[in-house]
Amino acid sequence: MARKKRIERTEVEHTTPAGGNVFLDLGFDPAEAEQLLQEADRIIEQKQAIKESLMGTVSVWIGENRLRQVDAAEILGVTRPRVSDVVKMKTAKFSIDSLIDMVAKTGKQIRVSVVNA
Repeated sequence: MARKKRIERTEVEHTTPAGGNVFLDLGFDPAEAEQLLQEADRIIEQKQAIKESLMGTVSVWIGENRLRQVDAAEILGVTRPRVSDVVKMKTAKFSIDSLIDMVAKTGKQIRVSVVNA
């Protein structure tokens, strides 16, 4: 049986400008689009704060142990440039999961708590 070729579109039909509301572009009514955007922003801010906290923990551990980045990288099981990115708080380059793994390799215990807002 012959397979059909899949045709992929390569042209950009529309882009949402930075600072725009993608939910409006998707066709949501303006009030709902604004609410969805605010909720998305809140979730992004929470995740950013979690990443910053985990990165701070790793950075403090490096400083407390007077480790060179190359030595910290070996202990953490990552490359030296990845350690540099942690120290420089480049949160976009990391998942929360990868940062939790690094913190665990420092010997610290991680506890997660959920609170009602």
